[in-house]
Amino acid sequence: MKKRLEDPIAVTRSSLPPLEEYVEMLKPLWKSAWLTNMGDYHEQLKEQLKEYLMTPQLELFVNGHMALELALQALELEGEVITTPFSFASTTHAIVRNGLKPVFCDINSVDYTLDVEQLENRITKHTTAIVPVHVYGNFCDVERIAAIARQHELKVIYDAAHAFGETLDGKGAAEFGDLSMFSFHATKVFHSIEGGAVAFRENWLRQRLYELKNFGITGYESVEYVGTNGKMNEFQAAMGICNLRHVDEEIAKRKKLAKRYRERLSGVSGIRLCPENPRVRMNYAYMPVVFDGYKRDRDWIFQELARYNIHARKYFYPCINRYACYQGQYDEKETPVAARISRQVLTLPLYADLAPEIVDMICDIILEG
Repeated sequence: MKKRLEDPIAVTRSSLPPLEEYVEMLKPLWKSAWLTNMGDYHEQLKEQLKEYLMTPQLELFVNGHMALELALQALELEGEVITTPFSFASTTHAIVRNGLKPVFCDINSVDYTLDVEQLENRITKHTTAIVPVHVYGNFCDVERIAAIARQHELKVIYDAAHAFGETLDGKGAAEFGDLSMFSFHATKVFHSIEGGAVAFRENWLRQRLYELKNFGITGYESVEYVGTNGKMNEFQAAMGICNLRHVDEEIAKRKKLAKRYRERLSGVSGIRLCPENPRVRMNYAYMPVVFDGYKRDRDWIFQELARYNIHARKYFYPCINRYACYQGQYDEKETPVAARISRQVLTLPLYADLAPEIVDMICDIILEG
C-alpha cells in the first residue's frame, strides 16, 4: 500500500552547484565590492553562453520577462503581434506592456506550439511581428514561420524560455528568428537564480539592448531612451557560471527520468505524451501528460497525486486569453485546441535529483487510479 510522502515532491526543484564552489566564486566580490553594473562575472557568463547557445550576440538581463519586454521595445514595433495563448503570462504581458496588441493564434494538438496552418489567417495590415513559444522545449515549425515572416515582412521573436541548450538539426534554439529570449529562472534547466538573455545576430541590437536595460543611458550626460533597470547582478552571474559547468550532467539525469516516465505511460489508452522528435536534442525541461479520454480526468489525477504529497502542475491553465486582466477582449472559443489542452494537461515532477522510485510511484498512482 502506497503511503503519503513525508517530504513534498514539487513539480520541479532548483539544481544547485556544490556550495563551496559558489562560495569560492563570491570571494572576489567581497574584495572588489563590484556587485552589479556589468562586472567581470556578467561579462564571463555572457561569453560562455554565446558559445554554449551557439549565437554570435547575446545580452544578459535580470530575468527572462525583462529580456522579452526589452527585446520587443528594441525593435520599436507598432500594431499587432501574433502569439499563442498557451504559454506563461510573461509572453503576452511583454507584448501589452510595449503598447502592442496581442493576436492569439491557436496551437496544434501534437506538440502544443503555434499552429502554422492558422498563422497567415491572423495576419492583418497592422501585424508587425510574431512571438511563437517553444512549448515544453518542443520546437516550433521554425522553417514555416520563417517563410511566412519573410513573405509578410514580419519580425520573429521566439520565447525560448523552455529551450535552453536544445538543438534542431544541430542548430541551437538561439539561431532561429530575429531574436530569442531565454529564461534563467530558478526552476529552469539552467538558472542564475533569476536571470534571462536575448540572443540575436544584428550588431545594432547589442548597443540598443544594453542601453535599454540601463535606464536608456547612452552617455555620462545623455539619456536617449525610456529604459529600465534590467541588469543582471554579479551574484546571479556567479551562480550562472557555476551551473553552466554542470548543466549537461543535469540534463543527462533528467533524460533518464523522462525515459522512465515514457516507459511506464506510453501506449496507455487516454494518455498522450508529446512525440519525441529525432531532429531535436532535448533538454527534458518538462514532462507534460495529456489526459484525453482516460479513465480519470486531469483534475482527479492532480488531486490524487496531491493526496500523496506529490505536486504536479496544470501548466498552462487557464489559457492567457481567459485571464481576468484580458476579460472581454478575447474569446477562448477562437483557440479551441489551446482551450482543450489547457484542461487536459498536467506536467509531472521532473528534476535532476528526483528519485527514480518516486517516478514509479507517480506512474503507479496514475495507472491505478
